Amino acid sequence: MTTDGRQTSPASRPPGRAAALALGCLFLFILSCGDGGEPAGGPKPRPGPESFTFFDIGRNSMFSDSMRRELAERLGNDAIEYRSIIDLRINYTGFLSNHLPELDAINRQLNDPPGERVDHDVIRLMYRYARRRNAPFDYVELIFDGQSRRPLVFRLRFRVDETGTVESLREKYGAPETIRWKADGGESLVWRKERDVLAVSLVPDQFGTPVYHISLYFTENLEGMVASEQASKNRTLREHSQPKKSAF
Repeated sequence: MTTDGRQTSPASRPPGRAAALALGCLFLFILSCGDGGEPAGGPKPRPGPESFTFFDIGRNSMFSDSMRRELAERLGNDAIEYRSIIDLRINYTGFLSNHLPELDAINRQLNDPPGERVDHDVIRLMYRYARRRNAPFDYVELIFDGQSRRPLVFRLRFRVDETGTVESLREKYGAPETIRWKADGGESLVWRKERDVLAVSLVPDQFGTPVYHISLYFTENLEGMVASEQASKNRTLREHSQPKKSAF
């Protein structure tokens, strides 16, 4: 398999019309990984440049019921969580600190105190049956801030790059930063735009077969969540430190 995964066997491709639908769906994904606008039917986003988007959902979008319905039409039924941890780590221990230190710093703030489970107010959508809708993904996870309703982290996973996703990203955004792992034979390609990060990693499974992992980080929105949570903690501390008034 080449780096962009385009050498695949004919048996791995869906036949007939399903193949055409899968190609079209992934083409939509490539198109929307750019200067996208607001999601159809959703609230108007704040002014400002977009970075990367997935199905027209970008850093300026806000989660809505109509957005969820549109995603269900494309990716099938979701599982949803409203309280959850946020773990930004990918690939292997130390990858963020070595190659994406700005995200490692945010991850440490989101998981403080270390070693304890820290739940956050989020909206986490998980799609495990997207292929039933002819979408070429084995797993999709979209995490939004429960307060601002802005996107925080998107993750996608698939085994075969059926339509040359990586090559299309190279053509659209230019040469990425290439990070070859010292162990396990993995590799990551990293693009940055408007401080946001798009990482495509080829992660070997237990049999050594590379699996494509796409991680999309909305850095400004993640920083906004950290700041909002810290402000809330500070307010709570001030309230608890104020002297109690006597009832008499």
